Amino acid sequence: MQAAAFGDEDRVPGLVDALRAAPAALPPLSFVAEAGGRIVGHVMLSACRLDALPRLVDVYSLSPLGVHPDAQGRGIGTRLIAHALAAADERRVPLVFLEGSPRYYRARGFRPAEELGFRAPTLRYPPGAFQVAALAAYEEWMTGTFVYAETFWALDCVGLRGPELEAVTAAISGG
Repeated sequence: MQAAAFGDEDRVPGLVDALRAAPAALPPLSFVAEAGGRIVGHVMLSACRLDALPRLVDVYSLSPLGVHPDAQGRGIGTRLIAHALAAADERRVPLVFLEGSPRYYRARGFRPAEELGFRAPTLRYPPGAFQVAALAAYEEWMTGTFVYAETFWALDCVGLRGPELEAVTAAISGG
């Protein structure tokens, strides 16, 4: 399902498998959506850290989120995100970060992370893509640098690279 949603045979499914197997401070959480007896959507929360001045804070990254192409536009992604955020909130996780479309995710509870004083883990994020949802356990002292789990780095799944980044940056800037 993730391969179809992302048009990638190996990378995203490999990331999901590796995140599930990796040791982490918080358990990975995966949720699926079904329709007509088949899985049409998936979202995963995986443990990451916030490097805040007083101490490290365990947080989640919402990645990946995928909806099968023939099931998109039906609110499946929105419901998966809401369910994932509620699960993180229930576990008293203060923040959920992601890299994604500001237009899509803002309507689903996320806002630009820089607005709350967070620093991105890479310079390869397109403008506006670094976002956060602050949950009930969030406190104002929790600012700093978002740090992905090693698995994201090892599989080169942080930010965009080369022509991919150039194309997105050009589209955003109108060039």
